[in-house]
Amino acid sequence: MHVTRCPIPVATRAPGGETNAYLVSATETRRDEAGHEPAILVDPAAKTDALDRLLEAHTVDHILVTHTHPDHVGGVEPYAAATDATVWARDGRTDRFRDATGQEPDRTFTPGATIPVGDERVRVLDAPGHAPDHVALEAGRGGPICCGDCAVREGSVVVGTPEGDMRAYMTTLRRLRAIDPPTLYPGHGPEINAPRAILERLLSHRAEREQRVHAAATTGADTIAEIIETAYDKNLAGVRDLARATVAAHLEKLAVEGHVTWDDRPVSPFADD
Repeated sequence: MHVTRCPIPVATRAPGGETNAYLVSATETRRDEAGHEPAILVDPAAKTDALDRLLEAHTVDHILVTHTHPDHVGGVEPYAAATDATVWARDGRTDRFRDATGQEPDRTFTPGATIPVGDERVRVLDAPGHAPDHVALEAGRGGPICCGDCAVREGSVVVGTPEGDMRAYMTTLRRLRAIDPPTLYPGHGPEINAPRAILERLLSHRAEREQRVHAAATTGADTIAEIIETAYDKNLAGVRDLARATVAAHLEKLAVEGHVTWDDRPVSPFADD
């Protein structure tokens, strides 16, 4: 299948100030009477001239988002009106979708569902961690994956409380690594042509950060502010709030796994750690 990236300038804290919208179309399919190819529109962050031009040669049959954070959904409502496409939301998350987009979904999906694109299909993969409703979209069996905010080619993805779940995120990274797609198309930045290496890097980064958080918690740091001073060795100007949310997500994971006790109050290690 064909996956075409269209960077959209939006209000986002991601580097570059853009979110990627994607048009997923079948490799070989019958065109409609107007000569247009059927396609799925993924993560329309806003309605823009560039995205309008990309859609001109296609009939958008479906609109989906990887998750409902504001920097991924601003174009859902206008493109739903402009294309008359079927708008999908994750089952059990329709209120969240409606609140984020202003659009009533036409249908719902569950992970494992497939959505037709011409003679081919896109498969929905469960991919929580960055957000509780997060999914990824596999374009054809064994094809590239639109992974939203699961991965980036450079840097790392924010996984922080209250929405982020570090245990779920690391499971998602391992799941994507096991699928081993030829390409990942992320929510921000360029495509990832060596997915396994990037996924390994992100897993290693999270494991190292967790080790630092755990070490700080077991050597006297009992507040998030104190842990940040130990766990980070870079200037956090402008992103300290993200670091705080990330450390909290790591502490939640460590608490669930029985390594520390923490419920947004002073941290304490378990005696046998």
